Amino acid sequence: MNPARRAAHRPAQLAYEYSLFAPADATAPRVCRDFVRAVLFTHDRETLVMPAALCTSELVTNVHLHTKGAAMLRIRLNPARLHVSVFDESPDPPVVAHPAAGVAACWGRGLALVEEVADTWGVADGRTGRYAKGVWFELRPAG
Repeated sequence: MNPARRAAHRPAQLAYEYSLFAPADATAPRVCRDFVRAVLFTHDRETLVMPAALCTSELVTNVHLHTKGAAMLRIRLNPARLHVSVFDESPDPPVVAHPAAGVAACWGRGLALVEEVADTWGVADGRTGRYAKGVWFELRPAG
């Protein structure tokens, strides 16, 4: 964050956490993607915007397509990494689909894209209230 933009009465933080609840609606992927973009632009992390937006969109789209409930997005940002989790109500584990060599797949490649773009990703037990699991990814700034 640019020190000139920080309010004088607020000390600089090293870690930030944001959450967003998204309805079980076709607008959820875009809203969540835009939320992640806004957080990263606000904290001067422009280099992470494109990969984070792609991965977030894929994870929230999976919630919309494969579960019946809402999603909860959690962003954790510190100088070393961005960690984004998307929690949903389905206990079913996500499936990574890899198309056969030479075959152009038009559907079902979301987690394969996340696997390719993110530095790391995984699935966490999300049994907190109404959520059954969380699928997460991490990105680290270049350098």
